[in-house]
Amino acid sequence: MLVSAALLRYARGVTGNPYPNARSGLLLGLAAYAVWGVLPLYFKAVAHVSATQIVAHRIVWSLLFLAALASLWRRWPGIRAALAVPRLAMTLALTATLIAVNWLVYIYAVVSGHVLEGSLGYFLNPLVNVLLGLFFLKERLTAAQKAAFGLAAAGVAVLAAGAGGAIWISLALAGSFALYGFFRKIAPVDALEGLAVETIFLTPLALGWILLVQQGGDGAFLRDRTTDLLLILGGAVTAVPLLLFTAAAKRLPYSTLGFLQYIAPSIQFLLAVLAFGEPLTRSHLICFGAIWAALAVFVFEGLRTGRAARASDALAASAARG
Repeated sequence: MLVSAALLRYARGVTGNPYPNARSGLLLGLAAYAVWGVLPLYFKAVAHVSATQIVAHRIVWSLLFLAALASLWRRWPGIRAALAVPRLAMTLALTATLIAVNWLVYIYAVVSGHVLEGSLGYFLNPLVNVLLGLFFLKERLTAAQKAAFGLAAAGVAVLAAGAGGAIWISLALAGSFALYGFFRKIAPVDALEGLAVETIFLTPLALGWILLVQQGGDGAFLRDRTTDLLLILGGAVTAVPLLLFTAAAKRLPYSTLGFLQYIAPSIQFLLAVLAFGEPLTRSHLICFGAIWAALAVFVFEGLRTGRAARASDALAASAARG
């Protein structure tokens, strides 16, 4: 409750005015990022399956799961309407590609023992969100925010120099998910309808890949009951947090979404070090320290500018009454 209240105050501080459904958006966002935080446990359980097959099964079983929800909630008219609008359909085709890339890179990171780099990617994601606002929404950065970006960039450079080529995982995850969230936020479509359309676009390729590897004798499906159940469960594991996230994105400021983003990589970081025994090198410590410091600057700067904006609004309202 205290965390939710603090986040709601942060949303108000950044925007000056709370979104009408900010409270429900915060609850949805908290749930989404908590599920994403523990997802490495699921992927470790299916680590004997190739990353491409895991992604393909996630897509196919997600479609069946979403189809059941669409039938239960009578959402098929909205799905057909989204497909009928060319510009919206093209946007969702783009977001489908972005989320598929994100899934593939993240699963590869988990099964190859790079959960730390995966968590770093999602720590970087809020900073990429701000960059998107800077370039696409013409937002401006304060001097403190510019300094924070320099600090974050320096931390990434240290990790890139000390940790070899694994930094590409972090950058790919941060970029793909930030772009996905940005385009899904501006797309005029509800969470279920949008995710269903994305999955429809991806399913032919995913199903084709599954059939190809099954016929070639390398398929993981129908080998043992446990693996089959885990792959089928991937549909719900995939769809539920994405539905929660896209619903939250419609109810919250984009900067607040970035603040919530800290939850998932924090959980992943702890899992990587405490549960999976991944080595925490000096380069990791320097990089994570720089990113955490940069994020702290963004949070406090958002609160400061929000208070200044509210004070200015109050002064203007008082002057108007006088």
